[in-house]
Parts: sequence; C-alpha cells; structure tokens
Amino acid sequence: MATIFTKIINREIPASIVFENDKVIAFKDINPQAPVHILVVPKKEIPTLNDIDVQDSEYILAMYLAIKDIARDLGISENGYRIITNCNTHGGQEVFHLHFHLLGGKPLGPMLTF
Repeated sequence: MATIFTKIINREIPASIVFENDKVIAFKDINPQAPVHILVVPKKEIPTLNDIDVQDSEYILAMYLAIKDIARDLGISENGYRIITNCNTHGGQEVFHLHFHLLGGKPLGPMLTF
C-alpha cells in the first residue's frame, strides 16, 4: 500500500510543494512545529533510515542538496535550521517513507534530553 508521501508524489492528494526534482519532493508540513517546517522526501519509497542501501546514496545526497537550497530560498540558512529524521515507532516515525523535517525561522533552542 502506498504511503501518504507516495500519494503526494503521484499527485493523488494535494500538498504545498516548495521544491521538486527527479529524486526529491519537499512540501510544507500540515502541522508545523516552527515557522518553517518542510518535509523533504525521496521519490523512492524507503521505509526507514534502517532500510537505506548503498544504491540509495543518490537519493540521500539529493535530499541534503535540496535542504540546502530550500533553506537558502526560505531565508533560514544564515541564522540556521534543524534537520530531524525519526526512525521506527520508538523514534517517533509516523509515516514509513523516509523523510527529513527541515525546521527553522526562529531560535529552536537545545535538543530535548530525557
């Protein structure tokens, strides 16, 4: 069964797309946790970070290059931003299609410690 992100990639459901190329799509999170909250998703379905293979390196590099361009275009590269990837249930992953959260637009403070 296709993930919600695959449905966005295939234009089966709408999203506020801010970046797209042949390897990556990026769109605004529907429940933003910062003034800028973008999801950066490979166009290949990779369920979790644990599932990355050496053949996926072109997608991972494309994601990081997209993040750099998006951060610049949205005006957050100078002051800084945070990239988060959740992996599996204990890591807080809700959609099992690898994705990075790009957060910025305000001071984010330190990472939470438990």
